[in-house]
Amino acid sequence: MRHTAVDLSCAQWRRSSYSNSNGGECVEVADGHPGLVPVRDSKNPHGPALLIPASAWTTFVDSLKNQS
Repeated sequence: MRHTAVDLSCAQWRRSSYSNSNGGECVEVADGHPGLVPVRDSKNPHGPALLIPASAWTTFVDSLKNQS
């Protein structure tokens, strides 16, 4: 498996519109990284981020939408 560094220092992170403003348990994602979706814990913004392949993220989000 090939590992490449991804610079997330200038990433624009966003939370789900379903998140509340009370500091609940949320994940944040960053756009603008072709083929990847960086994901991090909103409670630990300086912690590590997971780099999810965009196709896997789409499958994950679609499966959540189908749960309702």
